[in-house]
Amino acid sequence: MKYIKIHKEGRLILLMLLFILFSINIFIYLRFPNFLFALTTIVSGGIMVFLTYFFRNPTRVVEIDDPSLIVAPADGTIVAVEEVEEHEYFGDKRLQISIFMSVFDVHANWYPVAGKVLMARHHKGRHVAAYLPKSSHENERSTVVIETEAKTQILLRQIAGALARRIVTYAHAGRPCHLNEHLGFIKFGSRVDLFLPIDSEVYVQVGEETTGNETILARLNE
Repeated sequence: MKYIKIHKEGRLILLMLLFILFSINIFIYLRFPNFLFALTTIVSGGIMVFLTYFFRNPTRVVEIDDPSLIVAPADGTIVAVEEVEEHEYFGDKRLQISIFMSVFDVHANWYPVAGKVLMARHHKGRHVAAYLPKSSHENERSTVVIETEAKTQILLRQIAGALARRIVTYAHAGRPCHLNEHLGFIKFGSRVDLFLPIDSEVYVQVGEETTGNETILARLNE
């Protein structure tokens, strides 16, 4: 029998919401007509089903022999594959691959490569729509720089969207990171940007769907 595994970032939220909705429905049941109780019960059930689905945590294991491959850090849609100037860390031209996550996508984020975390930094910011290019440097975001086993450095940026109000990042500078491990979680619609060396070989294009910890995005020239 299949069941939905809930991500740890959603367990407390779901328990609190269940208590609140249960209390509201009991109050309405005792004070108002039956049809209103039936309506609120249906609405409450719909809310719980949606949020349980949103915080789902599928088990995915990627097995690759080539450490130069970049694995998708998130579910979503490719919205950008382009050369850009990356100013926060590298200060030079990089290849940017951006994945937009709608509220219907899995919102857990995975490490795209194995290696060592060199930097993990959170920035406060705005909450414009995550599919807009300016969200990469204006929105609330977390930046993680990883050095691969071959000493190539890449940058990953978690970006909050119009609905997202919290970014969770598990990465810490100086610690190792591995494929199949969660890098973090973004709540309610968001985006993940990857900044790779300019000579990386890209395997995806704008409009393609990605599956986190499964889809191969690119290969580093190592």
